[in-house]
Amino acid sequence: MALYTTIHLHNVPAGRETEYASWFDGPHRAALARLRGFKEADRYEVAAQQIMADIPQPWRYLSIYDFDLPSPAIDIPALGPLVAEARDAGLVADDETEKLYTYRLYSDWKASPNWRRSEPLSGVSIILANYVPGRRSEYQKWYDEVHSVEVINVPGHVAMKRGELSPIQLEPRHYCPGDQLVLCAQQTDDLLFTIKDFSARAGGRSPSGVAMQPRSPSGSVARTVHYFKKISGTRFWGGGIAYAGDLSVYPGKG
Repeated sequence: MALYTTIHLHNVPAGRETEYASWFDGPHRAALARLRGFKEADRYEVAAQQIMADIPQPWRYLSIYDFDLPSPAIDIPALGPLVAEARDAGLVADDETEKLYTYRLYSDWKASPNWRRSEPLSGVSIILANYVPGRRSEYQKWYDEVHSVEVINVPGHVAMKRGELSPIQLEPRHYCPGDQLVLCAQQTDDLLFTIKDFSARAGGRSPSGVAMQPRSPSGSVARTVHYFKKISGTRFWGGGIAYAGDLSVYPGKG
């Protein structure tokens, strides 16, 4: 068995957001449950707060599918027709933004003491990353031993898992700008604070006094970073309060 994650970056035509959500949490989930090796799936919406403001955020929505697969070459393609149902029904915007990428994970979640395991995630961030050619081992060692620990200990960040682009991909295939996937989980009701403290720690100016080590030269600058808030199931908030669905209806949340 091997861990794989497929990310579906996409937009939904205006006015059909509720229809898409009903499809995802209804017939789509039922169909996913019949797939061999399926673990879980969740939906996310792009957050207003981003750590790299100059990077475009072309996708409003992200779906994440997690699998533990006995035969990846057989099992990964089985997800394709299920995602295609939304596309065929016109629930995925035909605006040239849709991307489907599958990654073989190096491990499951690596957690910090910040993680409240009894609570759902509030969101995730993804990095479509690359390492400098010829420095793969150095890059992996830096992430495993240094940077992953620094990142998941930022307040609001709770866990990380990483993977490498799989040779087995779903159709329709598109160029992927990141050979490496960095997926970081959050539990926070103040994402802006989390992002600001992350940036401050990276620059050695956090009020906490915590300073991250310099970024490894093995990590390519060819990367994009995207923060998303969770919109499927329930959301975590401080004080043990969880809200479901569109948080814009809750004053002070979202």
